[in-house]
Amino acid sequence: MPPLILAVAEVADGELTKLSTEVATLARQVAEAAGGSAAGLVVDAAPDAAAAALAAYVPRVIAVANPAVAGEVAAPHVAAEVARLLGEGVTHVVLGATTDGRDVAGVVVGLTGLGLLANADAASWEGDALVTRSSILGGKAVTSSAFTAGSGLVTLRPGGVTAVEAAAAGTVEAREPAAPALPAARVLDRVAEAGAAASLEDARVVVVGGRGVGSPEGFGLVEELAGLLGGVAGATRASVDAGWVPYARQIGQTGRIVKPALYLGLGVSGAMQHRVGMQASEFIVAVNRDPDAPIAEVADLFVVADLFEVGPALAAEIRARRG
Repeated sequence: MPPLILAVAEVADGELTKLSTEVATLARQVAEAAGGSAAGLVVDAAPDAAAAALAAYVPRVIAVANPAVAGEVAAPHVAAEVARLLGEGVTHVVLGATTDGRDVAGVVVGLTGLGLLANADAASWEGDALVTRSSILGGKAVTSSAFTAGSGLVTLRPGGVTAVEAAAAGTVEAREPAAPALPAARVLDRVAEAGAAASLEDARVVVVGGRGVGSPEGFGLVEELAGLLGGVAGATRASVDAGWVPYARQIGQTGRIVKPALYLGLGVSGAMQHRVGMQASEFIVAVNRDPDAPIAEVADLFVVADLFEVGPALAAEIRARRG
């Protein structure tokens, strides 16, 4: 039987996330290669805008308007919709490897007993099976995995797939919400991190501070350049472990994975753990006093200099060009 692959989307501030477009693209491309079909799922208090955006990537979108997700943890509600669609013929489910995506995947696995292939960088249809590929050991090896039972769930890391719209927009089908898969916890408060106006995964420009910035005050330069370039400030694990910036800014194997048009690293050594999270960036610029820093191996432009000389000069030049 040809596969029916479901892309589970996520919504942030009423809009479809960038990773959701990558998840949908992967679902569609794998389904086409297998001679099957793909569909998308959006569950939100107001899903219309996100569902319309998702329809640019898959031929069919199920939009579930569920007011409960505005005040409750979404995973039980989303998992209930996924379980319902599995009962209607869905064979494979693709989700983002995010906090919410992992929560939904865990609930669905518990409900159905299906297998889970986590943290995939890519996937393809080979023979009669969906096969995922994932980098492990800090990017030193790549594994290939498939479901022994033929069906299952996949969580996709950000940046592994380039989002490409379908040749024609799909249709949107509105549905009433199903009962939650299990009791949903209420959300009592939401806290937005200061300075995180845009997510690292969605940013076209990411400016990263490494151990070389030296202190929390040193990150002022990182954030200044991020603001001037219309980007988002990120950090290495060493900077986070030192307590200079919160974990939400961390990029790498145990943090966020980014794929911006421009990555600018200041004082970043380029340890493998960090490179796993940023080496897919389109253009990489790094500033480091150490000419042998590993970041040079992946940088398109490597500047051997003091970041506290280069950074302010770059900021001044940007301001001058803006008039």
